[in-house]
Amino acid sequence: MAERQRRIRIGIDTGGTFTDVVAFDEDTGELVTTKTPSTPSNPADGFLAGIDKVLGLLGATGADIDAVSHGTTVATNQLLEGKVDRLGFITNTGYEAMLEIARQSVPDGYGNSYFWVKPDRIVPRDRVKGVEGRLDVNGDEVRPFDEDGARAVARWFKEQGINTLGVCFLHAYANPVHEDRMRAILAEEHPEAIVSLSSEVLREYREYERAMTTLVDAAVKPRLSAYVNNIKARLTSYDDRTIPFYVMKSNGGVLSADEVVHQPITTVLSGPAAGALGAALIAKVAGFDKVLTSDGGGTSTDVSVVIDGEPTLTTEGSVGAFPSKIPMIDVVTVGAGGGSIAWLSPEGNLKVGPQSAGADPGPLCYGKGGTEVTITDAHVFLGRIPPHLLGGEIPLDVDAARNGIEALAKQLGLSPEACATGILEISAWNQANALRQVTVKRGLDVRDFALTTFGGSGSLLLCRLMDVLGIPTVLVAPNPGNVSAFGLLTVDVKNDYVQTHVALADKLDAADVARVFDGLAKQATVALSKEGFAADEHQFVRTADLRYFGQAFEVRVAVPDGPVDADALDEVARRFHAEHRVLYGYDFSGDDSQQVEWVNLRVSGIGPIRRPEIKRHGGFETGLRPSSTTDTVVEEGALAPVPKPPRQVCFDAEQGYVDTPVLWRPDLAPGTVVEGPVIIEEFGSTVPVHPGFAVRIDEFLNLIVTRSQEGSQA
Repeated sequence: MAERQRRIRIGIDTGGTFTDVVAFDEDTGELVTTKTPSTPSNPADGFLAGIDKVLGLLGATGADIDAVSHGTTVATNQLLEGKVDRLGFITNTGYEAMLEIARQSVPDGYGNSYFWVKPDRIVPRDRVKGVEGRLDVNGDEVRPFDEDGARAVARWFKEQGINTLGVCFLHAYANPVHEDRMRAILAEEHPEAIVSLSSEVLREYREYERAMTTLVDAAVKPRLSAYVNNIKARLTSYDDRTIPFYVMKSNGGVLSADEVVHQPITTVLSGPAAGALGAALIAKVAGFDKVLTSDGGGTSTDVSVVIDGEPTLTTEGSVGAFPSKIPMIDVVTVGAGGGSIAWLSPEGNLKVGPQSAGADPGPLCYGKGGTEVTITDAHVFLGRIPPHLLGGEIPLDVDAARNGIEALAKQLGLSPEACATGILEISAWNQANALRQVTVKRGLDVRDFALTTFGGSGSLLLCRLMDVLGIPTVLVAPNPGNVSAFGLLTVDVKNDYVQTHVALADKLDAADVARVFDGLAKQATVALSKEGFAADEHQFVRTADLRYFGQAFEVRVAVPDGPVDADALDEVARRFHAEHRVLYGYDFSGDDSQQVEWVNLRVSGIGPIRRPEIKRHGGFETGLRPSSTTDTVVEEGALAPVPKPPRQVCFDAEQGYVDTPVLWRPDLAPGTVVEGPVIIEEFGSTVPVHPGFAVRIDEFLNLIVTRSQEGSQA
């Protein structure tokens, strides 16, 4: 084994078009970022190519790698694309129709009842088998487990060649004994089967959500396990030691590859979660406490809310058509990425997305056989992005984009400029609607937030988003295309544990609550110790799900540190009333007739890591002066940015193309103020600044975009 000279941690986020890489040298504090094309046919190839590239930039070797953290879209894409292999479902006799019955809710409200068609179940009714046996709500056995019937079911699935199975018995969250016995029988009768148990995936009540979450876990387990194990094996080519390999989870933590293959569902929003966390840290350091994040990639745009540096969490999320009741960062995804396809509806209307050209063949301008116009093609045609990507590494075919836009414009009876700007306008409104879902629908005023845009395509439409939503400020971090990969280096190891414990507040026994919390903390302690954290490093966060008696869903609130006694329980109730008022505009804190009910107790076990420092750069004296070389305004004492050759850019179809300065972002020093119209380019992304907007470079090298009048006063 080569002697290690350095300690380098690497974060890698695999997207639909590019694989983003950030390396952090723990000894020097140096951060290096780069990108490499993704390889959809085998994402591991792009993953390793990214490691090779960043090691070359650092002048390092595999022996210097301290750890690798990865945000993967393998599970997410499998579910979004509906590529679920044949699954089997085992439940209690008499409950075989659980998935068919599901819930009574109809998307978009009951006004849609006449038109909505219930989607196909993740497991068709003919592949659901029941086994006799029953536990009550407390986990006590009402009827014994039918071992002969269980063996018959196991043999049936083996004969059918169904090797991926989910098991969900009633009240297994209270006592897993029947599920454990079912797994043992499957190991004897059908040893090839990959099995997920609800008592391990989601230990809380509501059998439909628990069953669906368990089946999603089983569905993604074979593919994700093969992918993670493949990368883990190929990492040995860098060094003959075992390089620590972590995978991002949906809850905002990471977990070792050895453990994550047993919890595959926890990765379903792996990439978007990393981006939200990276953007949250960058915005907090820059002084913004209420932030919306918008992560624009090649296939989609992911948006979330960050308050006081922490992204909001939910357990009511879903991926595609599949609800997944696990803790996850509250992300809304819309099919509005750089590769989203512009198409005509049967009525002749212009539509954009959610279909995407992806990385292969990609947009027309990629010259790789793409045949349909995409958002990227519209940007290229309008001059808003340069005729190349990655600082010139990937040339773009501008003529192919122009020909595609002109052909589509002819079908619409529009000018090419109107067609291209129309494509981008639809995309901007799609993104704006996603941002409204995480704000307005949750009782938040979007105008109270700053927006931080990142991802390769995330900042291309920021000026229109400011207009559409009334957002006052947008922050664009340095190397915005690599924010998700950076986020992977900022997250702790984290595991979540839950136990249903339903009781009215006035009948709640503090000793019982303490006992459950202690049991969950012990599970977290075992997991953190296996991850290599010493006992004095372990951190625990306790929360509880509460509701008013008779409500169907709960509100999660923090449980104070220290002993769980009557005072602690009263404090939790007070926090619940306050949070309920924030969310819904009312509470019953002064009404003794409305009782509070506890539902779930939760513990998160956290193993902290060292985060990269976001460095502050020197500022300048106040006082503005015009630059002699551009139409920008520069802080007194700063060197004026040197413009690249100007480019003809169309910001408005009616006004047509205007001669627009092009600036190279690394040349912009802190304190520089740039008035639009201007194009700001860097290695992995481009920011078109429309007329009427201004950009200030802050002391952390972020672009702070405001409207011109506000920007001139910055």
